Amino acid sequence: MTATDKLKTMFEGQSILITGGTGSFGKLFIRTILDLGLFRRVIVYSRDELKQFEMQQTFNGPEMRYFIGDVRDGERLREAMQGVDYVVHAAALKQVPAAEYNPMECIRTNINGAENVIKAALTNGVKRVIALSTDKAANPINLYGATKLASDKLFVAANNMTGDRDTRFAVVRYGNVVGSRGSVVPFFKKLMADGTDHIPITDERMTRFWITLEEGVAFVLNNFQRMQGGEVFVPKIPSINIMDLAKAMAPDLPTKIIGIRPGEKLHEIMCPADDSHLTVEFEDHYVIKPTIQFAHLENTYDKNGLGEVGKPVEQGFEYQSGSNPHFLTGDEILSYNLSVPS
Repeated sequence: MTATDKLKTMFEGQSILITGGTGSFGKLFIRTILDLGLFRRVIVYSRDELKQFEMQQTFNGPEMRYFIGDVRDGERLREAMQGVDYVVHAAALKQVPAAEYNPMECIRTNINGAENVIKAALTNGVKRVIALSTDKAANPINLYGATKLASDKLFVAANNMTGDRDTRFAVVRYGNVVGSRGSVVPFFKKLMADGTDHIPITDERMTRFWITLEEGVAFVLNNFQRMQGGEVFVPKIPSINIMDLAKAMAPDLPTKIIGIRPGEKLHEIMCPADDSHLTVEFEDHYVIKPTIQFAHLENTYDKNGLGEVGKPVEQGFEYQSGSNPHFLTGDEILSYNLSVPS
C-alpha cells in the first residue's frame, strides 16, 4: 500500500479542524489536504476575521468551513468541533520577546487554550489530536518555551482522560520553519529591501534547527498514522549557523553583533539528555515516550502505526542544534525556497 493509499484509508470522508488555521503552517496544511481531496469537511478555527476573509478567496470549496474563535474560548471550541474526526492544534502565541513582556497573555493562549482544545476534543469524541510544539519547549529558558512544555504535558496526559473513548493525543515538536512569519529569513529580507547597511546578529555562535513548511506538514500527516497516543514526535532535520545564513542571504553586507534577545538561547534542543531513557530513534525521526503510564494503552512505542521499528538511544543522548551532525552549507541554505509564504 502506497503512502497516499494509507492516507486515503484513514482520512477519506472525514472531518478535520485546524486551530490557528490562517497561519503559515495552517494555510499550507490546508492546501495539502485539499489537494489530496479526501476530507469531507475542513474547518479553519482562528480569531482573525481579515485573515479568514483573505483565505476564503483562495480556499472556497464546498468542504471548507470558517469559524471565528479563540482557543481561550472553550465553549466556542466545543461548538466548532462537533462532528470533527481529527484536530491539528497550531494556534499559539509564539514570539519569544513578546511572551517575556506579556506573560499572562502567553499563558492564557498556550496553556489554557491547550486545555480547552483537549476538553472540546473529548466532549465531541474526536479520534486523533496532534498539537504542534517547538524546540523551545525542551529545557525551556523563556516563557514561550515553558508554556509550550506545559501544553505538551497537557496533551500527553490527556490520554489518561479518554476512558472508553477512542480519542488519542500526541505532540509534534520541530525547529524553526524556513520563511514562516516572524522568523529570521523574512526579517533579514525586509532589512535588505529597506536598504540596510548591515545584518544584525544576536550571537555569531548561534545555531538553529531548520525545517520547511512542506516537511512540517508531511510530518504531521504521517504522525496521524504513526501515533498510538502520548508520543512527542521529533523529526531528524539539519541545523544552520546564523552567520552562514546571513552570509548566504546577504554576502555583500557586513554583520553587527547586537546581543541575545530576552529569553533567547544560543542553541536549541529537541530531545533533552534528561529524556534519553524515554527516547526512541527511528529512521527519520525520534519519539519521546510519555513519562506516565496509560492503563488502557499498550505503552510500547518501539513500533508505530506504520509498522516502523525504532530502538532506544544511548543514555545521555541529546538532540541539539549545535551538536547536530547535519549542518547546512551556505549553498545548501540557498537551495531552499526562502520566500515568505503568502
